[in-house]
Amino acid sequence: MFNRNRSLQQVAAIVSISLVAGCSLLGEESSDDAGPIVVGTTSAPSTLDPAASWDSSWELFRNVYQTLLNYSPGGTTPEPDAAESCEFTDTTSTVYSCKLREGLKFSNGHTLDAEAVKYSFDRIKKINVNGGPTGLLGTLSRVQAKGDREVIFHLSQPDATFPLVLTTPAMSIVDPEDYPENALREDGKISGSGPYNLDSYEEGEKATLVRNGSYKGIADLKNDAVTIRYFPQSSELVKALKNKEISVVYRGLGASDTVDIETNQQKEGLQLVENPTTEISYLVFNPSDPWAAKPAVRKAIAQIVDRSALVHKVYKDTVEPLYSMVPAGLTGHTTGFFDDFGDPSVAKAKKLLREEGITERVPLTLWYTSDRYGSTTKPAFEELKQQLEASGLFTITLKSRPWKTYVKGYQNGEYPVFGRGWFPDFNDADNFIAPFVGEQNALGTPYESPEITGKLLPESRAEGDRAAVAKQIEAAQQIFVDDARLLPLWQGKQYVAADEEIAGLEKVIDPATMMTMWELYRKTSW
Repeated sequence: MFNRNRSLQQVAAIVSISLVAGCSLLGEESSDDAGPIVVGTTSAPSTLDPAASWDSSWELFRNVYQTLLNYSPGGTTPEPDAAESCEFTDTTSTVYSCKLREGLKFSNGHTLDAEAVKYSFDRIKKINVNGGPTGLLGTLSRVQAKGDREVIFHLSQPDATFPLVLTTPAMSIVDPEDYPENALREDGKISGSGPYNLDSYEEGEKATLVRNGSYKGIADLKNDAVTIRYFPQSSELVKALKNKEISVVYRGLGASDTVDIETNQQKEGLQLVENPTTEISYLVFNPSDPWAAKPAVRKAIAQIVDRSALVHKVYKDTVEPLYSMVPAGLTGHTTGFFDDFGDPSVAKAKKLLREEGITERVPLTLWYTSDRYGSTTKPAFEELKQQLEASGLFTITLKSRPWKTYVKGYQNGEYPVFGRGWFPDFNDADNFIAPFVGEQNALGTPYESPEITGKLLPESRAEGDRAAVAKQIEAAQQIFVDDARLLPLWQGKQYVAADEEIAGLEKVIDPATMMTMWELYRKTSW
């Protein structure tokens, strides 16, 4: 069994040392003469334009763009960032107003004002990229710029989650002079107002970030520069860490890598910190495929998949089986897929198929990304193939692509069944339901569910007390179970591995599981 307690003990040790030494983790800016901190990841951006992205590109955006609201280190409640203040100004949660900080500027020196904010939001809806962030703005009716510093959002219906939406990097503010109104920016550059400026960018290779001297916002930078290196494989990522070519690893550790680093960290001068998250992994069935469109086929797969075996054999118990699209720890979480399907059963799966007149082996192609979620993805899909084919009911073909082209494939509806991970836009059960339904959703695969989009979500969003929406969230999850269009597999945790000289790891992951690079610093630079 993987030892999850040791990494938490390390967090306590880091905090304890800082207090004894009289060093504040939120202290003065540090001068780091050793050069930029180098972070490695397998999570390369698919785009540099916020209007196109509802994916891993956000991890870069969080550090170079700015949003109206964001989170303080370790916080879970949205706080003003580019904004000075934000609030609902009516009693029905349909009018939301933000007042901007004074003197905001983009990295190119241009003024960031209310018109730039309005432009950024209007642009997302005008460009309307399939699988892009438009789906997050389903309740946004119009944006009003009032003077230079006030922005007013008019919503079509009550939406208590709207402030949470404003924290997402999809809502990054862009310069109207550099970002076309009706098309994506394609020159490989960024004009943002975030904690860092993008000094240089080599697609699929690295991003060089330097401190933005004109930044005004919530981030308190502990370093002057960060270089992010992108790796195609986990093995190369871990090798670079152990060879001291990089100082931090985020996103991309395989299960065996995680266990190895945990076991040998003292000997190798490394540290591993576990950050609790609500990351999930799941399968998506494309209703335009003749086989995946059949409910009996989808339910038979749900009846066969053995999550416990997958978690133990492939993920070395570093993740937990998941039986609902809403992960444990959030309001309304259920175990619907276990409640309805029980333990894996070939006999029950066969019965489901035969009742629909399906007597031959069902041929299906399962797609996964080769470089997004770490080296464990391939063996995980090989395990799923083995489980399904061992039933005698399926013939499975596995195919993969790098993330950048993988995204285009699912947005174009090319895959019969494909794997996705979901790192929450914000830490609310709504964000594990709403992004997957409707004509415009994060999957690029339309999923019409009037009961969810027309009734359950509006009812939930009208409730300001997010702990009081369990009834609607549970009902939406049951619809997912009944349709079996999405099949949850596991719920994970986010591990950050680093050289033992790096500090700030205990607060470096925000509620949307993105790394806030400004929290990192070398202990020698205290």
